[in-house]
Amino acid sequence: MVEAVALTRSLVKSQQIGDAELTLDQRREELLQQYRSRPLVFLERYQACLKPQHLAAFAHLSSDPRAQHYSRVIQRRAAGRTDRTRVRNQRYAALRALQKDGQYFSEEQMRMREPLLYEQYIGQYLTDEEVLERSQEAMLGAQGGARDPEGGGGLAHLLLDSYQERLIQNRLEEEQEREECAREEDEDEEDNDDRAKEEWETTPEEKALLREEFISQMHQRFLDGKDKDFNYSEVDENPDYDNLDIVSRDAEEKYFDDDDDEEEDEMDKDVQEEEEERDEKMTE
Repeated sequence: MVEAVALTRSLVKSQQIGDAELTLDQRREELLQQYRSRPLVFLERYQACLKPQHLAAFAHLSSDPRAQHYSRVIQRRAAGRTDRTRVRNQRYAALRALQKDGQYFSEEQMRMREPLLYEQYIGQYLTDEEVLERSQEAMLGAQGGARDPEGGGGLAHLLLDSYQERLIQNRLEEEQEREECAREEDEDEEDNDDRAKEEWETTPEEKALLREEFISQMHQRFLDGKDKDFNYSEVDENPDYDNLDIVSRDAEEKYFDDDDDEEEDEMDKDVQEEEEERDEKMTE
């Protein structure tokens, strides 16, 4: 328990400006002394750094209402983090499943969901030939759909594809207008950026990198729950995604490393807020 607090950025002892920073051993010693002399104050001061497994050290205070309160706070916080981790894991499993089967993460489907993001990373750098090729591929995809012997199904798909393209263009124009309004204060700088873009011709390698970045951002939006039309309850509440063996070891380790970093940042934020509250009380 003392070690867990000592390794955080929490302030353990008031110091004057110019004093040398406490070493890890000194932090351990100071924390241990605080715990032994005033365990309830220790619990209140450092509860943001503690986890449920540390609560056994305060079992002798279980009858105190304040100790009960902070114990519940620690347990609720840990339960919330566990639930968030579980949800992220399930969404990651769903993402890999959607990549493997279906069209959800096809370029055309992602373009439909986020036309402005697509335009910024891919669309504006396409040549006329590439735009024509994209349209032809969409038409071929529509013709390859289910159709009746008369070919009516193919025509219906073509009409639907044309309608969807108009929707994409309308949404793109709306998002571009909103973005333009948000940037009115930086009009001069924006003009300079536009001129620089006109002069910049992307290489095939740069286009590939931009495409990868677009796909990465779309994946992250999915994991963050930002795909408005996706029913996340079918994933977050689906136990089938708990045991999908579709995540490679390297990807899994990177994913959990990012998860740990996020939890550490949250803990540091909690610690800072606790210290600010204590400072306000002392000032009063």
